[in-house]
Amino acid sequence: MLSYPNLRMLIPMSRIISIITVFLCPLIICATEKPNVMLILTDDQGYGDVGFHGNTELSTPNLDRLAEESAEFTNFYVQPLCTPTRAALLTGRYPERTGAIEVNYGRSIIREDETTIAEILKAAGYRTGIFGKWHLGDNFPVRPSDKGFEECLHHTAGGIGQAGDPPGNSYFDPILRHNNVPKKYEGYCNDIFFREAMDFAETHKNEQFFIYLATNLPHLPLQVAEKYVKPYRKYGVNEINAKTYGMIANIDENVGFVMKRLKELDLVENTIVIFLSDNGPRTSRQKNDLYPDRYNAGLRGTKSSIYEGGIRVPFLIRWPKKIKAGAKLPHIAAHIDILPTNLDACGVKHIEEERFIDGRSLLPLLGDSDYDWPGRTLFFQHNANHEPLMYSHFAVRSQRYKLVQPLPNPRDPVLDIGEYDIRAQLGNLELYDIENDPSETNDIADSNPGRVESMVGSYENWYRDVTAELNYWDPQRIYLGAPEENPTQLSRFDLQTMTRLPYWSARVIRSGRYRFTLTFPRAAEDCIAHVRFGSVQVSQPIPAGTTSCVFDSVRLPSGDGRLEAWLKNGLESESVNFLVAEYR
Repeated sequence: MLSYPNLRMLIPMSRIISIITVFLCPLIICATEKPNVMLILTDDQGYGDVGFHGNTELSTPNLDRLAEESAEFTNFYVQPLCTPTRAALLTGRYPERTGAIEVNYGRSIIREDETTIAEILKAAGYRTGIFGKWHLGDNFPVRPSDKGFEECLHHTAGGIGQAGDPPGNSYFDPILRHNNVPKKYEGYCNDIFFREAMDFAETHKNEQFFIYLATNLPHLPLQVAEKYVKPYRKYGVNEINAKTYGMIANIDENVGFVMKRLKELDLVENTIVIFLSDNGPRTSRQKNDLYPDRYNAGLRGTKSSIYEGGIRVPFLIRWPKKIKAGAKLPHIAAHIDILPTNLDACGVKHIEEERFIDGRSLLPLLGDSDYDWPGRTLFFQHNANHEPLMYSHFAVRSQRYKLVQPLPNPRDPVLDIGEYDIRAQLGNLELYDIENDPSETNDIADSNPGRVESMVGSYENWYRDVTAELNYWDPQRIYLGAPEENPTQLSRFDLQTMTRLPYWSARVIRSGRYRFTLTFPRAAEDCIAHVRFGSVQVSQPIPAGTTSCVFDSVRLPSGDGRLEAWLKNGLESESVNFLVAEYR
């Protein structure tokens, strides 16, 4: 292969392109072609939920083959919940900077001024597509189409069947959003996402593309065809694990389909394929235990825990042109590294040089495992609250050691730092030598007070930095009356629930008359429906048995405010399921 590294240093890129176009043959143009990128992100698949990590109950032949053909970072980390992970890997920034710190309650909406890898690659000429799960906001200005994806096929909210999804939606024959228009598809959701992704790759096989294939499997509900479950049930695996493994078997089958299609399209050599999960496995048991009923390679904890089992996931990266197959890299790495690594591989600069990126490119390590890699420290926090709370359920990870501040139940929300006994919190710190104790069973905090103090100091500096710029009590607003999305459907999934009466944080773009359509569970008794935005409030009686109502002409001023919609019967109030606001 021909390359001209010195020439690139001396001549501006625009001049290089002119030289290549005029003087050099098409062969050299092909040789300098940028890679495609396919990022496959699964949902709630743990570190041990693959055959290549020693799971003898689970068969993943295609993922095992991909592991043989890829480099693997064996200490790769994400957040303990899916939305924060997705925000971090798409922006290269810790989720606390992006506002997307939780999975619902309006805290799963990314800030509109964040820049995603899709926006950057699209600006560089890449064709961009998302297939599967977004979970960073269902409304303008933070839909996938608003954040750099030109082809969008995704479900709403945090999963199919959740509160923001069409009622009764299923993994089979689902209603999905195709370029923001709801459409019913035939087949199993995961098969649809993978098939459509590869159709997109085929359509743009003569261009560069970035595909974000974020499957919702094996997330609950455990819906999968019996043919995938029967082998595990017959093997004697409990029903929950049998269905989970059946869903992973479907993922594995579709990964095989992707690799086969890339080969058929002659794209397999110059397409970067990345495979990882968004957090640890979900179980119905306590989060911080070691689990005898679900293999997780000996790691402690599951989804929502900051122990290893909650935040350490499989990570494979395959690029035959540049990356040695089978390499095992022990260096700690994380979700924040995905954006800078891919931009580095694609030869693309960040379009906002002033925006701080927390991650670093892993490409030097992938090209040379003996590369002099600077030491680093990674930080993780489970924010089950209205805003991140200092000292609450965090982890600090160096290459060898890990500091942990656990909570008995990681999903217990705490609304105010005053509810904490800070001294008790800091007295509850645990320290582990992960290199020698990956199961986190031998707490060495008492014998290493200096190291604990140093790591706490690092955490405090990190916390103050990543939370400095955002007012978490003023989250990203949903726009009403914007030409880009009118009408706008809001769901209870995005309601802010830290007050007695839940509300949506909204911004009215155009003042004028709006039509509101409310949908709610069948009213058992006569009641009153209310809508309020700022000083504007309207109401109407609702007869028993009603499931919807319309406020035909409500005049709203432009500006920011709380949008509330509820039913009231006596002293009892209940939020609606959906509100559709249409500028008239």
